[in-house]
Amino acid sequence: MTDICTQGFSPNASGTENQAILQRALDEGGTVLVGQPGVYPLAGTVYIGSHTTLTFANGAILKKVDEKGPFCHVVLNKGALTRRWDCGIAVENLTIQVNGMDNRLFQVYGLHGQLAFFYVKDLRIEHFRCLDLGKLQYGIHICTFEDVVIRDVIIKGDKDGVHFGRGKRFLLSGGIFETYDDAVALNAHDYDVGNPEMGWIEDGVIENCHDTERENGEGVGYFCRILAGAWKDWEKGMMVQRGDTVVSGGRLYRVKAEVDGREYRSLTPPCHSSGEEVLDGIHWVMSQEEVVYTAGVRNVIFRNIFCRKVRTAFSVHFDCGPYSRSYYPGAEVPLQQNLTFDGVQILHGEETSFLDIYTPMDMLKITGCSLGRSKIRFHTNKAMEDYGRTRILLNGCSFRTETAQALVENHIPGKQVQLVGAGNIAES
Repeated sequence: MTDICTQGFSPNASGTENQAILQRALDEGGTVLVGQPGVYPLAGTVYIGSHTTLTFANGAILKKVDEKGPFCHVVLNKGALTRRWDCGIAVENLTIQVNGMDNRLFQVYGLHGQLAFFYVKDLRIEHFRCLDLGKLQYGIHICTFEDVVIRDVIIKGDKDGVHFGRGKRFLLSGGIFETYDDAVALNAHDYDVGNPEMGWIEDGVIENCHDTERENGEGVGYFCRILAGAWKDWEKGMMVQRGDTVVSGGRLYRVKAEVDGREYRSLTPPCHSSGEEVLDGIHWVMSQEEVVYTAGVRNVIFRNIFCRKVRTAFSVHFDCGPYSRSYYPGAEVPLQQNLTFDGVQILHGEETSFLDIYTPMDMLKITGCSLGRSKIRFHTNKAMEDYGRTRILLNGCSFRTETAQALVENHIPGKQVQLVGAGNIAES
């Protein structure tokens, strides 16, 4: 174990000096320790590789400072830059102070967490704190992953707390969130600037988390955003807009454009192996090598979630607007599957949505929840004609209402919803 406080890493050193010392230690691997409390200035991103643990003493804080210009990530895994897998990484007891340095100076297009990982296996993050998120960067951002464990986090500020892109097998346990935007995002699809790759998010547990009210009561988003999408092979003459995805030559490409609602006719297929290229006036970004045609969320359990913030708790949807179009007309249907909600507590008294659902969904299992005055609502953004059938199993739940209220609202013409319930009760 290397305690870099014995090597000059210090609250009194410059951010540039601290960056160099910390990077040298991370390059050696093993366990790197910041063994003394204090606020340590940091003037640039540090990169962590496989089989490395970065751990901090209680009271040790990394503070972003502008000595060489602004930078995005505080910690980024090395493989993110080359799309090569890192494994066996742990970050323990890290507190980040954003200090107003909030930006999207992409090193990997679409990746912008203060703590960020891309192409990572066997990752563990414990006791993470960030209390001053800005409007542009997420607290923790993880995309293209396997086997991730996140425990004991407190994240406050304006942007998403924990933001996942595609991956499988994950645990998020013990989170306290006070965010203007989403507390947690399972964005299998996303804005072109929201995630570097797209695909399925599956086989996970999110448990023992609190969505707390902000002091000024303001906010957008949800406790958890679940975002799906689908796209097609490139076709000559197809119309595309900002954020659209196509499959061409064994790769995925996305349209990078202004937020102006403009459509472009594509006459030349993108085929570059990396980076960006302009064809027919369309700015194409090579997104990923692995070809998939759908993105969504399946086999995820939400357990013991405490919602005090007055907003929709969970939203399962497509983006459909000038920023992004998740579902390209005529693409394969991305069916969201096997979502379970166990012991979710709606702790405010306002009438809101427990679930807003805009995508095809096979089954919802809702057990032991206190739903207050919240509802399950099915909506259409006219992305497709057939939203299929959804079955809802509702067991052992309670409701808090003085008068009769709708439990399920279906606003999709022709949509079938089957509700089976047992042991539910109204508190009045």
